[in-house]
Amino acid sequence: MKHPFRRPPSAVRRPPSPAHARRRAGFTLVELLLVLVILGTLAAIVYPKLAGRSEQARITAAKTQIAAFSTALDAFEVDNGYYPKGRTGLEDLITQPRDAVNWKGPYLKDIPKDPWGNDYIYEYPGKHNVNGYDLYSMGPDGRENTEDDITNWQTSGSRR
Repeated sequence: MKHPFRRPPSAVRRPPSPAHARRRAGFTLVELLLVLVILGTLAAIVYPKLAGRSEQARITAAKTQIAAFSTALDAFEVDNGYYPKGRTGLEDLITQPRDAVNWKGPYLKDIPKDPWGNDYIYEYPGKHNVNGYDLYSMGPDGRENTEDDITNWQTSGSRR
């Protein structure tokens, strides 16, 4: 007589053998290598695009900061009748110079470094802007008077 609650032998699940369980426990070496190749290919495609963007963002930040300096320098000139003198003239935007009787500053909160960690270079009177001032960042290479300088004057080699 058949028991009403008993399953037939073919329907009983047997636990997997240890060899079968070991085979299904992880990834094979080929699967892991395939994933690494796919990730490496994606990185080779994406990284150069992102790296170029970060450098372009730094250049744009330097141009924006030069524009902010220019606005502050123009306000200083309107108040005092002259631009700050010498290479340390940007400091006059924060602290009042002795000869500035109509100084209404500070014109900036602080003098930031350029995006590459270097000081901006200010010269009055300017060599390139004869009736004004020269203001520039040395750019990514950190050297003056090279092709990658970001300036407030227009040259054929500068990024403006």
